[in-house]
Amino acid sequence: MARKNDHRFVQADREALWALAAYALYFLWWYLTAYGLGDGDPSGYGYTLGMPDWFFYSCVLGYPVACLLVWGLVRLCFKDMPLDAGDAQTEEGVGRVTGGQAEENRP
Repeated sequence: MARKNDHRFVQADREALWALAAYALYFLWWYLTAYGLGDGDPSGYGYTLGMPDWFFYSCVLGYPVACLLVWGLVRLCFKDMPLDAGDAQTEEGVGRVTGGQAEENRP
C-alpha cells in the first residue's frame, strides 16, 4: 500500500508532531525554571519544601506536569489504529475480521 494513500501515515505524522511539541514545551519549562530561578547568588534563593525554587519547579513539579500533558495528548489526540496492511484494508470496509476469520461486510 502506498504511503501517500494511507491515512495511518497522516495520523502517525500528526502524533509525532504532537509528541515533539510536548517535549519542546517540557524542555522550555525545565530550562526557564532551572536557569531562570537559579540565576544569581545561592544565598538569595527562595525555597519550597526545603528545596531551592529552581529545583522544585524544574524537576519536582515539571515532571508530573509533563506526564499529565502526555496523558492528555494520548487521550485527546492519539488514535488507536491497526498497523498491519490487512487490518488497514479491513478498516476501509473490504471485510471485517471476527474470531480470526474474515467476513464480508453486508448491508
